[in-house]
Amino acid sequence: MKNKVQIIAEIGVNHNGDINLAKQLIEVASECGADIVKFQTFSANSLATKNAKMANYQIKNTHNNEAQKNMLSRLELSEKDHDILINFCIDKNIEFLSTGFDINDIDFLIKKDVKLIKIPSGNLTDFPYLKYIAQKKMPVILSTGMSNLVEVGEAIRVLIKYGLKKDFITLLHCTTQYPAPWTDVNLRAMETMKNEFGLDVGYSDHTLGTEVAIAAVALGASVIEKHFTLNRSFEGPDHKASIEPNELKNMISEIRNIELSLGNGEKKPSLHEKENILIARKSIVASKNIKKGDLYSDINITTKRPGSGLSPMLWEDLIGMPANQNYSQDDLIKL
Repeated sequence: MKNKVQIIAEIGVNHNGDINLAKQLIEVASECGADIVKFQTFSANSLATKNAKMANYQIKNTHNNEAQKNMLSRLELSEKDHDILINFCIDKNIEFLSTGFDINDIDFLIKKDVKLIKIPSGNLTDFPYLKYIAQKKMPVILSTGMSNLVEVGEAIRVLIKYGLKKDFITLLHCTTQYPAPWTDVNLRAMETMKNEFGLDVGYSDHTLGTEVAIAAVALGASVIEKHFTLNRSFEGPDHKASIEPNELKNMISEIRNIELSLGNGEKKPSLHEKENILIARKSIVASKNIKKGDLYSDINITTKRPGSGLSPMLWEDLIGMPANQNYSQDDLIKL
C-alpha cells in the first residue's frame, strides 16, 4: 500500500444474501477501477446474542426492528459463496477482501488464501481477537471508528506485542454512522493518528457523496474504503449510505487525479512551467532613453516582460550604477 492509494469498494452486506447480486457488484467495482472489493465474513450465531438490538440506522433503513441476529442471519455468506466470489474476483482481476468478525472467521479467510486482514471498528477493543490476528503476522488494516487516540494506541500495542510488525499496520479513520454527518467526520484526526503512531493511514468513508474521500487523499490517505451499491433504493441496512456505480467511477477517477497532483513535495518549476518562465517573468528595462554614464534610478528604469534580461531582484544593486551603454526605451538593461 505504499505506491498508490488503494481503493476498496466495500460491498459489505449490500449483496442482500444474493450471490448473483454479489457477482454483479464485483464486476461493477472492477469496471470502475477499484483495487479491492470487500465483503463481511461472519456467523450470526457467533457475532451477536439473541438480545443484541439493531442500530438506529439499521432500523430506519430496513423498516424493521427485529433482533440484530435475525437480520445478520439473512446476510451470511456460506463457504460455497466465498469460493464462488473469490474465483469471480480472480476472473475480474480485482482483489477479494473480507472482514472477519471473530477468530474462526479469520482462520476461514486465511484458509481461503486472503493476503490481508481487515479489522472492523467494533473489534478494536477485542483483545483476544487482536492477539490472535497479531500471531498470524499478516498485513492488517485497522478501522478506528468510535475510538479515541488512547484506544487506538492500545490496539496497536497489542498487535505489536504479539508478533505483528509495526509497518504491517494501516489505520483507517472512520465515523461509525450510516450515513456519517459531515460535522462528525473530523478528517484531521487521520493526520493526528499518522503523526502520533508513524503508520500509514487511510479513511473509511460513510458520508454521502465522495468529497470527503477525495479530501482524505489530499491529506495523505493511502487507503480509501467506500460502501457502494447498484441502487441506493434497494432494501438493506447499508444501501442508503452507499454510492452508486457512476459515483464510484467518478470518485476513483478524481482520486487518481489528486494522487498525480500531489507530486513529491519538492518545490521547483514543473516540466511544463519551464517554457513559460521567460514569457511570464519580467526583466529590468529602460523606461526612457538612457545615455552611457547616466546613473540608473527609479526614474529611468522599470520592470517589464520578457524575463530574458536582468532579474528585477537585482534592482537595488543596479540603482546608482552608471549605464554602460546607450539605451532606448524598453531595451533590456545589461551589466
